[in-house]
Amino acid sequence: MTETGKDRNILITGGAGFIGSHVVRRFLKEYPGYHIYNLDVLTYAGNLENLRDVEEYPNYSFLKGDILDEQFLKQIFEKHQFDGVIHLAAESHVDRSITDPLAFVRTNIIGTVNLLNASRDLWKENKNNKRFYHISTDEVYGTLGAEGLFTENTPYDPNSPYSASKASSDHFVRAYGETYGLPYVITNCSNNYGPNHFPEKLIPLFINNIIENKPLPVYGDGKYTRDWLFVKDHAAAIDLVFHKGKDFETYNIGGFNEWQNIDLVKLLCKLMDQKLNREEGTSSKLITYVKDRPGHDLRYAIDAGKINKELGWRPSVTFEEGLELTIDWYLENQEWLDHVTSGNYQEYYEKMYKERNVSQQSISK
Repeated sequence: MTETGKDRNILITGGAGFIGSHVVRRFLKEYPGYHIYNLDVLTYAGNLENLRDVEEYPNYSFLKGDILDEQFLKQIFEKHQFDGVIHLAAESHVDRSITDPLAFVRTNIIGTVNLLNASRDLWKENKNNKRFYHISTDEVYGTLGAEGLFTENTPYDPNSPYSASKASSDHFVRAYGETYGLPYVITNCSNNYGPNHFPEKLIPLFINNIIENKPLPVYGDGKYTRDWLFVKDHAAAIDLVFHKGKDFETYNIGGFNEWQNIDLVKLLCKLMDQKLNREEGTSSKLITYVKDRPGHDLRYAIDAGKINKELGWRPSVTFEEGLELTIDWYLENQEWLDHVTSGNYQEYYEKMYKERNVSQQSISK
C-alpha cells in the first residue's frame, strides 16, 4: 500500500497511448498534490492529442524519450526523484509482433529492465512508500478451452511473440522483487476498449471502417472469445491497485464480460446502424471472413475475484453501455480519428513543442 499524500512524483510510461492517457488524466484530476510525469517516445500509438484537455495542468509534465535509452532514464530519475512508476509503455499488437518480434523484445523486455534498474538504483537507500507498478496482459497465460478462467496462479503459456515478451517482462519484475527487494505490483488485464484507442485494434478499426463503408475483416470463423474491459474502468482499477494493492502481489483485471468476436461485431454493426441512421443490417453486410493469423488463442477469460474481494473493484458499466459510450466518442471526435488514420496526429508534438521553441529541459520542468 502506498500513501496518497502530497508532493509525490509519479512517472507514467506510455502515457500518451490509449490506456496510458486515461491513467494520466485520472491521476491528474484525482491527485492534484502529485506531479505526474508522462514519458512517451511518441511512436505510432503515442498521441499527445489524447491529453489536450489536461496538458496545461500545473501538476503535469511531458517527457519525450525512449525507455531503451538507459542514460536518459538515469537522468530523469535523478532529476525528478520519482516515488512511483506506473509502467504502461509497450508494443502491444499481436499482428505487429508476428511481423517484427525483435521490436517487442527491445521495448517490452529490455525497456522494462532499464526501468527496473533505474528504480532499483534510485530507491536503493529508501524503499518506503515506493512502488513499481507493471501493467501486463492476460495473453501471458496462453489460451483457454470452452471452460475455465485465468487466475493469478494460472501457469504462463504464451503463444505469440507479443505475449512471450510480456511474460518475460513479468518475470523480470518479480525477479527484481526477489533479488533486490524492489517493491512492485503487477496486473494482468483483459482486452481494453473505449475512447482514444488507436484504430488497428478490433473495435476502433471496425467503427472507422463502418463509417467509411469498408470491409470488416474477421479472422477465421469469428468464434474467438475475449473478455472486454472498458478503459476507464481499467484506469480506476490501476488507481486502486497503485494505492491499495499489496507489494509483491499480482491482480487480474477483467470485465466479467466474454464475447465471441463475431457476436461482438454484429452488436457493433447494429449499434452503428442506429447511430448513423442506416437501415438495420447495412453494416453487417461489410463483414468479411479472412485467413486466420498464426498462433491465434481461442479464448481468454479473467477471474477478477481477487481484486473484487480484496480491493472492492468491479466494472462500472455493462459492455453495451461502454460500447455505446465508445461509439459516441468516435462519432463526436471525427477530427481525432481523421488525424490518427492519416498520420497527422504526429504533427501535434511539433506544433505544441518544437514550434514553440520549447526545449527538452523546459518540457520536463
